[in-house]
Amino acid sequence: MSFVPVESVGILESPEDVLTTLHRDGSRRWMYPTESRGQLWKRRRLLGWGLIVFFVSLPIVHIGGRPAVLLDVAVREFTLFGLTFYPTDTFLLLLFGLSVLLSVVLLTALLGRAWCGWACPQTVYLEFVFRPIERLIEGAENARARRDAAPLSFDRAWRKAAKWALYLVIAFGLAHTFTAYFVGWERLIHWMTGPPAEHWGYFVLAGLTTGLVAFDFGVFREQMCTIACPYARFQSVLMDPDSLIVSYDPNRGEPRGKGKERGALGDCVDCFACVRTCPTGIDIRDGLQMECVACTQCVDACDAIMLKTGQPPGLIRYTSENALAGEPTRALRPRTAIYGLLLVALVTALTLGITTRHAYDVNVGRTVAAPFTELPDGTVANRVHFRVRNQTARPATFTIEALAPVGASVRVAGLSTVSVASQEMVRIETFVVIPRASFGGAGEIPGRFRLAFSDGTVVEETFALLGPSR
Repeated sequence: MSFVPVESVGILESPEDVLTTLHRDGSRRWMYPTESRGQLWKRRRLLGWGLIVFFVSLPIVHIGGRPAVLLDVAVREFTLFGLTFYPTDTFLLLLFGLSVLLSVVLLTALLGRAWCGWACPQTVYLEFVFRPIERLIEGAENARARRDAAPLSFDRAWRKAAKWALYLVIAFGLAHTFTAYFVGWERLIHWMTGPPAEHWGYFVLAGLTTGLVAFDFGVFREQMCTIACPYARFQSVLMDPDSLIVSYDPNRGEPRGKGKERGALGDCVDCFACVRTCPTGIDIRDGLQMECVACTQCVDACDAIMLKTGQPPGLIRYTSENALAGEPTRALRPRTAIYGLLLVALVTALTLGITTRHAYDVNVGRTVAAPFTELPDGTVANRVHFRVRNQTARPATFTIEALAPVGASVRVAGLSTVSVASQEMVRIETFVVIPRASFGGAGEIPGRFRLAFSDGTVVEETFALLGPSR
């Protein structure tokens, strides 16, 4: 593990400092975290690359003929792992969103910020894609810190240029992957290969998104976690003394001191390895802090030092505030029990809603025109449209007939059977013809319609029919 001068890794200058990433005058303090390749780092890397493959493949892999994830805001369709939700599924979407939110709340109460350090795309891409490229091109942290502090030179310039060239290439790919979540790869490739004049909006979007991704991972970096992301501020109300955290054990480590002869000293040799490796620049020995993303780099760094000094690892480890105080840690407690029960209830309601959702969504409406028309043969015609969405994975056909009032009929121009593809919505314009005598001077009577689908499904809908009131 390489070392960086203490003053360059983000140790606070005075109690007046609020953020490790800023100086007192508000200027940026750059982080040069060293990489501690311990057992936890190896596990995070394995999980991180698995997640990268997962994130990239979601808009590519198809389930039931559609991308695994497609959030098509323009047409208001949201496809998630083979299930497509429409505007009529607002309640199901609400249940899904609440289930995800409560899952994060429960996970935080149990495991602290495990999501931030192990699975968040910001951490995964920064620590296992962008920073490794930076180390490969610009060298170790101590060399990079000295080079950045020195006047601009050719050596520094070509390294920065090469690094940013690679950053832009990767940002371009990530930007398109992100965009594919919302438009799909097929449409995105069509835009990419089409004439720029026809799809100029795509090129503007691609440029802006690429720039934002490059800025985030190349410049903003850890400030996304410490300044922009609200999750760190929520953790104080989501966690309790039983929540799992990454923490320094002051009972074992204090008082700190250097030297082989420990005597009355604790196990901490005050080497600052935990500070040098922290991607947000905090000193974990100061206790739980908002900026800690639970990446466990300090754990790996400290364990390596402990082994070198002949002391047992675990001075910095996964633990809880109660465990540090010598009290038992409880996984099942009122907070987690309530969160768990609510999550089970939400997931159960969501599952029931999905499994009982109608195969076909039918909506009947009145076409914008005269309310009704009296025909020469003594009948009354209403212009009515039927909007049918096929929510199954198979194409279907259907017919429409009027069940009430007696003698009513549905006339579809040139069609007796209507076809609707899987996940497609069709709008059928019809004339509903009713005998004038059916109104009896009421001016409005209920109509009832039957839609029979090729798979045996039958849907009945009612709709008010208008006619003469005298």
